[in-house]
Amino acid sequence: MAGKGFDFSRLHAFDSTLRDGAQGEGISFSVQDKLGIARALDELGVDFIEAGNPGSNAKDLEFFRVAKHLRLNTAKLVAFGSTRRKETRAADDANVRSLLLADTDFVAIFGKSWDFHVTEILKASLEENLAMIRDTVEFLVSEGKTVIYDAEHFFDGYAENPEYAMASLRAAADGGASSLVLCDTNGGAPLEAFGSLSSLVLSEFGVPVGIHCHNDTGLAVAGSLLAVDAGATQVQGTLLGFGERTGNANLSSIIANLELKRGLRCIPEGRIASLTRLCRTVAEISNIPLDDGMPFVGSHAFAHKAGMHIDAVTKNSRSCEHIPPESVGNERTFLMSEVAGRTMVLERLRRFDPAVGKDSPIAAKVVSVMKERELEGFQYEGADASFELLVRKNIGKYRPFFGLGYFKIIAEQARDPDSPRAFAQIKISVEGEEHISAAEGDGPVHALDGALRDALVRFYPAVARIRLTDYKVRVLDSGSGTAAKVRVLIESTDGEEIWSTVGVSTDLIESSWMALVDSFEYRLLRDAESRVIG
Repeated sequence: MAGKGFDFSRLHAFDSTLRDGAQGEGISFSVQDKLGIARALDELGVDFIEAGNPGSNAKDLEFFRVAKHLRLNTAKLVAFGSTRRKETRAADDANVRSLLLADTDFVAIFGKSWDFHVTEILKASLEENLAMIRDTVEFLVSEGKTVIYDAEHFFDGYAENPEYAMASLRAAADGGASSLVLCDTNGGAPLEAFGSLSSLVLSEFGVPVGIHCHNDTGLAVAGSLLAVDAGATQVQGTLLGFGERTGNANLSSIIANLELKRGLRCIPEGRIASLTRLCRTVAEISNIPLDDGMPFVGSHAFAHKAGMHIDAVTKNSRSCEHIPPESVGNERTFLMSEVAGRTMVLERLRRFDPAVGKDSPIAAKVVSVMKERELEGFQYEGADASFELLVRKNIGKYRPFFGLGYFKIIAEQARDPDSPRAFAQIKISVEGEEHISAAEGDGPVHALDGALRDALVRFYPAVARIRLTDYKVRVLDSGSGTAAKVRVLIESTDGEEIWSTVGVSTDLIESSWMALVDSFEYRLLRDAESRVIG
């Protein structure tokens, strides 16, 4: 049997980003997107990638066709589908047969475990539903597939009719399913049910058990961990937790909790150190911002602001951090603000000069400049890259990568609402060589960003990787009307790192320009230093 050699008794991660995750609001994967995410998940080391339903849309079927040539070292692709339709032979059901076209060794099939769904949604008899489950699994097994059975609405079904819910699992087991996955499809099961029912099913059938949770009550990760504690050996989720409604169990949190808190490994040894990087890769491909507050991998997961916390963590990181940030590939950050104190500044300065002491004149100078800038409206708490540039400029570790000759902005109200509404022209100089560039955009900042990017890329090809992911404007003194100062915060990424910069002026365009320049110069400085080290 295809896939027969896989050990379902050991703990393994099953990612459904490409199927469940695609149902999240604002998510739309192209075939190339799905290929890129599959590569990232394989690099992380998940065992299974549920890649879509070939019977539901042509895009999923095209992905499976192209993915035949995808070289995966760890992960196995899984085609997803439902049981046969009522009053139809499994061999004659078009959706079931489409699973064969996917040409995967592993297939995930979902069926109804809740009698309410059978009679009210499927409009089928309870006996017919059991036959649909058994027949479909049996057919696919006869075709050489290893079948993972997803018991849809299992927890709700068990709560209302435990005998029937268990009978639905029996039908799948009798058909030859290699594992039984208990699904909290509505995401509302009580927390205590995850462990108790996982244990019950395991003892009743002796077939490996999996867990599939949705996050409607915020308990998806906790429920998944309880199921594993009770003996479940397959943990399903989406890497970043997105999915229908409030999302699915966050697989990145589950993997980190299992390995770092419970000593249980569901990805190959050493791979967890790449967790943050690969989560950012998947977020970038998905064209969504990675939640700053996401456990383990968010940019704020190891961020410290209060002066006492910063002082404590610099003395011993265990005082205020539950794990070392680098264990999941993340990094510690200190948020610059009026409550951060001199300890924060010292920590930054020591990145450039480890010998700088608490009473150093350099430290006093940087603190003084920072406070002056904050009085002007600058805020470095959310603009780490701008603060690093500020430090560099005051300790002699900074060099500009380009000079501005001028920039011009022309905005207009276009007759066609889909046409660009702004035009920017810019002149820069790099080591004595001047260049003029222009770009159109949806607004003046968009156009300015395009013109600056076009001007710089001929000198610094790395600029092509930089992309603005967020742009925020705040009026600082609204009482001044149109003469008020505005603060612009820009978030940027190159697909691997995320950084933020700030600009302040009474002119919105000038504020934006300051933040844009910092964004590009920060990345160029990092690239220059990496080349020197390399």
